[in-house]
Amino acid sequence: MRVALCQITSTDDPQANLKEVEAGVRRAAAEGAAVALFPEATMACFGVPLGPLAEPLDGPWASAVRELAAAHGVLVVAGMFTPAPDGRVFNTLLVTGRDQHLGYDKIHLFDAFGFTESRTVAPGSTPVTVPVGGTVLGVATCYDVRFPGLFTALADRGAVAILLGASWGAGEGKREQWELLVRARALDSTCWLLACGQANPLASGLTPNPKAPTGIGYSTVADPTGRMHAQLGAEPDTLVVDIDLGLVDQTRKVIPVLVNRREPFRGS
Repeated sequence: MRVALCQITSTDDPQANLKEVEAGVRRAAAEGAAVALFPEATMACFGVPLGPLAEPLDGPWASAVRELAAAHGVLVVAGMFTPAPDGRVFNTLLVTGRDQHLGYDKIHLFDAFGFTESRTVAPGSTPVTVPVGGTVLGVATCYDVRFPGLFTALADRGAVAILLGASWGAGEGKREQWELLVRARALDSTCWLLACGQANPLASGLTPNPKAPTGIGYSTVADPTGRMHAQLGAEPDTLVVDIDLGLVDQTRKVIPVLVNRREPFRGS
C-alpha cells in the first residue's frame, strides 16, 4: 500500500487550509497513493477559539474534503473539529473517500505540559478502524500515542497499519519523545505506524503560538518491528511511502506480543 503523509502548517483560516488539502490530495493521487494523511488540526490550528469553527461531518468543510477524495480516488484522513453536545468540540479525525465518510473523536486529551485541551474539547470514547481494499487501517490522534492500549485495541480489531495525525507541542526533548513513542506504538501493536504532524510554523515563516501545540514537523513512519522506515524534516513537505503489509504477518509470527498478552497486574 502506498501512503502519502502531507505535512503542512495550518492557519486559523479553514478555507486557506482546504487549499492545502487540495494540493496534498492532488500530489498524493499523482504519485499513486491510496491514502493521503494530513495532521491533526488541519481544518484550523490550535491557539484560536475552536467553537465558532467547528462543523459537523456533513458540513461544508468536511463535504469539500469528501469531494476531493472522491475526485482523486484516495482515502483522505485529516484533522478537524466537530460540535460536541456539551458546548465543547470534538477533536475529530475525518476519514473520507473510497466509500467511507466517518470521524474518529480523539480519546486522550492533551492535558499536559501546561496545556488543557479538555477545557474546550470533549473526549471521544470509541476506537475506529476502516477497510481500504481489503486492508484494515486504524486511526489515532496526537496525544493518543502515549497510550499503548489504544494501539493494541486497534490491532485486535484487525488493523495492520495505524494512521496518526498530530500537532505536536514544541519543547525540550519533545522531538525525541515523538520519535520514541511512534516507534514504540508500532512495536506494541506490530502494525505499521504512519504519523503525520504539523510542520514547524517557524519553517513556514510563521510565529508559533507559545501557548498551543502547533507542530514540530518530523512526520515519521515506523515498521511493525519498531524500526524507523522514513521521516520528514521540520518544514512543510510530502512523504510518499510504500508499506509492505506482509511484514505485519511476518513480525507477528516472530514477536507474538498480541497473542502473549496477559491481564495487567492491579494493585490492591
